[in-house]
Amino acid sequence: MAYEAGFVNDGIPDFVKEAEEMMARGEMITPPAAEEITIKFGKGLVSEPFTSKAGKELVEVKIPNSDPVDKRPWESFVISPKMIHDNQFGKGVWMKVAEDATFTVSRPVRTGIDESGKGIWSKETRQVSSTKLKSMLEAYKDRDRGSVLSDLSAKKADGHAPSAPKSPKKLEQSR
Repeated sequence: MAYEAGFVNDGIPDFVKEAEEMMARGEMITPPAAEEITIKFGKGLVSEPFTSKAGKELVEVKIPNSDPVDKRPWESFVISPKMIHDNQFGKGVWMKVAEDATFTVSRPVRTGIDESGKGIWSKETRQVSSTKLKSMLEAYKDRDRGSVLSDLSAKKADGHAPSAPKSPKKLEQSR
């Protein structure tokens, strides 16, 4: 049954035959473009490069907590420094990653205290998609950007902000 009339089993898959026919006709085969996303973040979040156990040069990128009340240590992930590029203004960096990529994000967690009183730490890890990573790193864009003066006046009203320092002339006049 497998060898009916007109059937030739030459061991070449159909998609290869179709591609060869397209090339013979002069048509170009364009692979589907992989969707990429650009993640922008501050240069201060990138640590110094280090060499992994496998001999690869890597860099750790810290992810600030999006909630200012959250006082836990920041999460971080590791990536090749070749993927991180300086932006044109010099204060920030950016990287392009595939939209369907996943990253392992880890955070140090204090699990207890030993006999000598030192903290016992372990790592909490989880998998994060690249779109989620982008939202985590660019959370600073979602923060309320009140003016500095209004923030200062609110702190003064609460009694948390120090008053403005006196100039040396005013100090001499008050003596």
